[in-house]
Amino acid sequence: MDKQSNENKLTAEEDFYYTPEGYKCFTEKFHLKRGYCCKSGCRHCPYGFDKKTNTIRKK
Repeated sequence: MDKQSNENKLTAEEDFYYTPEGYKCFTEKFHLKRGYCCKSGCRHCPYGFDKKTNTIRKK
């Protein structure tokens, strides 16, 4: 069960990119594909989560 199915594979530039520090940063497209907010304060969160107030901004 170590192999991902083709529909779940991550695509560089489309689903993530590497920051200058070497960290993997997920894009807005990846978050929408995943379908929910993880409430981690992600840089490209399309759900409007604010880590400081622990709330999701309604759009």
